[in-house]
Parts: sequence; C-alpha cells; structure tokens
Amino acid sequence: MEKGARHRSNTEKNHPGGSSSQEADSGGGGVALKKEIGLVSACGIIVGNIIGSGIFVSPKGVLENAGSVGVALIIWIVTGLITAVGALCYAELGVTIPKSGGDYSYVKDIFGGLAGFLRLWIAVLVIYPTNQAVIALTFSNYVLQPLFPTCFPPESGLRLLAALCLLLLTWVNCFSVRWATRVQDIFTAGKLLALALIIIMGIVQICKGQYFWLEPKNAFDNFQEPDIGLIALAFLQGSFAYGGWNFLNYVTEELVDPYKNLPRAIFISIPLVTFVYVFANVAYVTAMSPQELLASNAVAVTFGEKLLGVMAWIMPISVALSTFGGVNGSLFTSSRLFFAGAREGHLPSVLAMIHVKRCTPIPALLFTCISTLLMLVTSDIYTLINYVGFINYLFYGVTVAGQIVLRWKKPDINRPIKVNLLFPIIYLLFWAFLLVFSLWSEPVVCGIGLAIMLTGVPVYFLGVSWQHKPRCFNKFIELLTLVSQKMCVVVYPKGDKDLKMEERNQDMEQQQPICQPPASKDKDAEP
Repeated sequence: MEKGARHRSNTEKNHPGGSSSQEADSGGGGVALKKEIGLVSACGIIVGNIIGSGIFVSPKGVLENAGSVGVALIIWIVTGLITAVGALCYAELGVTIPKSGGDYSYVKDIFGGLAGFLRLWIAVLVIYPTNQAVIALTFSNYVLQPLFPTCFPPESGLRLLAALCLLLLTWVNCFSVRWATRVQDIFTAGKLLALALIIIMGIVQICKGQYFWLEPKNAFDNFQEPDIGLIALAFLQGSFAYGGWNFLNYVTEELVDPYKNLPRAIFISIPLVTFVYVFANVAYVTAMSPQELLASNAVAVTFGEKLLGVMAWIMPISVALSTFGGVNGSLFTSSRLFFAGAREGHLPSVLAMIHVKRCTPIPALLFTCISTLLMLVTSDIYTLINYVGFINYLFYGVTVAGQIVLRWKKPDINRPIKVNLLFPIIYLLFWAFLLVFSLWSEPVVCGIGLAIMLTGVPVYFLGVSWQHKPRCFNKFIELLTLVSQKMCVVVYPKGDKDLKMEERNQDMEQQQPICQPPASKDKDAEP
C-alpha cells in the first residue's frame, strides 16, 4: 500500500488543484479515484446522510423517553455536542490515516486485521444493505401514499419502486462521481429548505403567541415519571438520529485538499444539523402538544396539515426528496467502504477495481446495490437493524479509543489536526454510558448482534488469513475476477503490488482509453 500512497502523493503534486485527471504517468500510467469532492459536496455528504426521514417522520423517540419538552430539547442539544466531539476525533484520524474506508481503515491499522474485518463484515452483511433498503422503502411509501389516500400502498408496489430508486441511483453513481455529488448537493439543499420552512413557520407561531409548551413551567412539566433508564434511552435515540456524521471519512481519498476540507466540512455540518434538529422540534411544539406529536405517525405531515393549508402537500414531497438523497449518499459512501475493504484484501479483489474511463468503483457499487435489493425481498429488515444497531455504535467507541492508542503507540506521527485528549475521553465516557445501558436494557438483542458479528471470525481465518488455499479454488477466483473485470471494464488502481493484477490491467488498458481527460479540462474540477 506504500507504493499506492507514493503514487497518490505524486499525482497530487502534479495536479494541486484536485483536477479530474488524477492519473497518468506518461509511461503507461494507471487509473485512480478522482479528487472531485469539494467543500460544498463534502458538507452535502455529511448533512445529507445525517438528515434522513427521521426528523420529518418520527422525531418523537427522544420526546417519548425524555418525559417533557424541555428535557427533550436539552437532549437534542447535548447529543449534537457529543456528535461534534466524536466528529473532531474522526477528523484527526482522517488526516492522520488519510485512507478511504472510515472507521474500518482506522480500526484495521490500529488494532489489526481481525478487528477491521469484523467492522467490515457487519457492515457488508447487514448494516448498509438494511439501512439503504429501509430508506428506499420510506421513499416509495411517501411517493405512493397520495395514490392510495384511504389505505396503505401495496407491499409489492413499495418494494418495486424502492428497487427502481436503487437501480437509478446506482447507475448515476457508476456513471460519474460528479453527477453523484451533484445529486447529493441538490437533494440536501431541498431537505434543508423544507426544514427551513418548518422553522420559519415555528417562528411565525411564536410571534403569534403560540409558545405555551416553550414556557419553562410548561416545557419541564413531566407527562410521565422521570426515570434514568428512559433518559438514557432518549440519549440513545438522539445519537441514532445523528447517525451518518462519520460518512465523509469513507471518501477521504476523493476529497479535494482533505487536510483542509475534511475538518472544515465537519465544523460547518455538525453545528448546522444540530441547529436544524433543535429548532425543527421547537417549531413542532408550537403547533402540536406533546400528546399530539407522540400520536402522529408522520410529524412533519401533521405539522403541514395544521399550518400550511392547501400547501400541506409540500411536507410528504419533502420527505420523499430527503429519503431519495439519503439513498444516494449511502450508496456513494458505503461503496467506498467495500472498495477500501477489497483493496486491503478483506473482500474479493474485483471490488477494488475502477472503470478505466469513468474512474468510478463500479463493482463495489453493483455489489452494494445487489445486497440491498436482496434485503428488499427479506421480511425481517427491521429486526436485523435492531440487532446490529448496537454493533454499529460499538465500533464508534472502538474507533475513538483507537485515537488514544495511536497517540500512545505513535506519538511522533504527522498529525495535521491534533485535538485535545479530553475530547476522545468525553466521547468515550458518554459512549460507555449508552453502551452499558443498551446491554442492560436489551441483553438478548445486543447478544444476537454480537453473535452475528462474531460469525465473521471463521470467515476471516478461512478467507483472509489462510494463504495456501487449494490451487483449483484460486484458479476459480482468478477466472471469476477476470470475467467480472471484462464485463465491467475495470482495472485495479495504480500502486497494487500484485504483478498478475498489473499484467491484467495492461491487457485491459490496451483495449480501452485511460481515464485522462485533456489538460484543458482540468479547470472543470470542483474547487
């Protein structure tokens, strides 16, 4: 991997502006992922992945367990601050270990191959396919609901439209990185405009004197008995609502000037999302009582029906747009995780290949799409999410703990960003509190999640550690890789140490033009 790192460093020197031509030795060259994600698109990835349908549909999880409006708003603020602390820790790791793959890459480099593989295994097996399937189903539900005003849309129709959504966005991501980031930018802007409308309507309500539930004596009036267990559950729900804050770390190698834009995107995006979450909830309680909010199955739609009149249709469309952008962002980032895993030898090598002209990781994107489509025909999607949600949160803490371990093991390593050690300690204390509570409140669910993760141990030793596999097996894998490579017209990025792979690349590159646009187009890359 050092050779690949040197190659990337050299190309960055040749193209300091992050041009779309990131390749190109004159002597035969190779292909690599383009650096086309600027600051605006980086913010779009973070904001677009955090803000899904939850704030529109069911922000009631926090309120239900907090017991009062005032405590719920405090929890939204505190979880936003804790998320910002975790994101700063990831920012240091992202510029210290400047590799795509996010927490998988960090855990692997710090704690070793098995730990990294288990993070990848649970993501490949359940986390990303199920999350993308659920977001796509939410999109199709809000698109089809107006056509079935008196009943629920048919299940087959929901799944078919969700599949079409996934196929369309997979094609966009395969065709162009720039197209994918533009889709993300547009739909992120759309959901922010919808939330801005909700917040403005809330301000109008306050100006009209509709702030009964915001007065301190009413805001902290408990509608249920205070309980530390419920408060912890409210914090857990709030933490899940901010999920996606680490997704930009999955595409570090495609960022223009990552040492500057990674931390800048975090500094802009996390406070913005916290502001939107807090004031959207403030707006909701200006039009609904806590009881009405808890009874609603789609809070933003109910809010729109109360205040927008004939324009109430804006809210369900906003939810559909938000979820469409959420599917795109998840496809974009999760495919890079699988790409990074294949590059490290933890997944089939074909997933680490990119198209010779478009420089997009087509095999990884197709793998992501197919695994999500398989989840769409599974009836137990939501059950699987409950089982592995705990594991996903577990690895956040493991990654931040890795930051402290890296400080101890390699104190002199270059760190363009170096946060105070108090930050990871604060995050780990909060993380440990929620983790212990999760184990105590739902031991069976957490135990099943751990069991699913541990199924990756024998897979690791058989598939990764075992080097002397039968010759016939290796021949079969090589044949499968070659067929897949020719079908997708992909090659392995420049810098791989495997000579056979390099020879195969040369054969493919003789048949297709290399990803090297004319020098005059370099200026078109995103600043």
